[in-house]
Amino acid sequence: MFRVLHSAAFRPVCSQRLLKDARRLHSTYDVAIVGGGIVGLATARELILRHPNLNFILVEKEKELSVHQSGHNSGVIHSGIYYTPGSLKARLCVRGATLAYEYCDKKNLPYNKCGKLIVAVEQEEIPRLKALYERGQKNNVRDLSLVDAKGIREREPFCRGIMALDSPYTGIVDWRMVALRYGQDFEEAGGRVVTEFEVNDISTATESPQGTAEGMVHPIVIRDTKGEEVRSRFVLTCGGLYSDRLSQISGCSREPRIVPFRGDYLVLKPEKHYLVKGNIYPVPDPRFPFLGVHFTPRMDGSVWLGPNAVLAFKREGYKLLDFNARDMVDALSFRGLQKLVLKNITYGLGEMYRGFNMAAQVKLLQKYIPEMSVSDVLRGPSGVRAQALDRGGNLVDDFVFDGGVGDVGSRVLHVRNAPSPAATSSLSIAEMVADEVEKRFEL
Repeated sequence: MFRVLHSAAFRPVCSQRLLKDARRLHSTYDVAIVGGGIVGLATARELILRHPNLNFILVEKEKELSVHQSGHNSGVIHSGIYYTPGSLKARLCVRGATLAYEYCDKKNLPYNKCGKLIVAVEQEEIPRLKALYERGQKNNVRDLSLVDAKGIREREPFCRGIMALDSPYTGIVDWRMVALRYGQDFEEAGGRVVTEFEVNDISTATESPQGTAEGMVHPIVIRDTKGEEVRSRFVLTCGGLYSDRLSQISGCSREPRIVPFRGDYLVLKPEKHYLVKGNIYPVPDPRFPFLGVHFTPRMDGSVWLGPNAVLAFKREGYKLLDFNARDMVDALSFRGLQKLVLKNITYGLGEMYRGFNMAAQVKLLQKYIPEMSVSDVLRGPSGVRAQALDRGGNLVDDFVFDGGVGDVGSRVLHVRNAPSPAATSSLSIAEMVADEVEKRFEL
């Protein structure tokens, strides 16, 4: 089924016959965007606002938009503290946070600027905390300050620590709601959104449709798993968990490889929500590849705790025992993952253990809020992160663009890696990707 979304409710309203007619009459576009997550939607929106006279289509393999990483994240609006000063991630996050707040204000989307404390509970963490403060200042993060134990208790009465970095500009929002609003903007500007279109081939046309010269004008053919196709002049892919496979089908290198890591959250019982007011984060330990457990209030009033970080045996495997043979073999056979595991074997085993044992997860959380107990928590949702790895087992923390080969290469651009915090940075990422599209395709 070839499903069209409409802006009001993002639900199909056309009959199958009308869809087929529309497909026959309007199957060619100037630019096709593959991927209906927050990066694809933000970029589609940015491109159509810049080029309102061009025809755009966005295709998504799921029945709905933004149901994976964009709909399974912590919901934090990050301020840009952690990233190397002057780096692309730092610049995009700081600008992205500002744009996100402005966008939500303009569109009347709710958010809560509840702040964040990065808390040191051991003396050895204080030098790293002070280094984070200096890094945040260099990144022009707003309103940062260092607070002592008394200052921690004033902001978070049940949190214990010896020093913390206070970031009041950090907030929370429903990022899926934001992403859907991007999609609505795109459609209202004249773009077309199509769901249940799982791309499995991107190639050049071998003949013009119906004996016309259309193949010369729109030479790129995008086909899905059901045999449907769309033709376009240019293609941009923002595939998230499948970004490497989308790149490969147009002839690109297999690296960097996307390896899925699942994060399992606990949730505080409603009667214990008073324990947490804003975001409470640990001081990052450079020995480990991931951040560690933290406390995250949500827009619906719930409080998430965690996550851990374990290898997922399915790219969209949100449950502990979810499994896909191709995804598992793809990950375990990759030399880069093997090296990452060997370098972090103790850490990885600990994360797996905490995934099965709630008490072990709570023990880490009690370092920050001692009054919390196992009886105060329940198992919560999970998310899967599209982590890009290189052959050496290193996390790829920067953006990666790639094109195809041959005739396809000059007309296809792949966003192979849009590293965290991609949701916070989505509008600034969209500006950067749109700039790249204009430069490569001379729009």
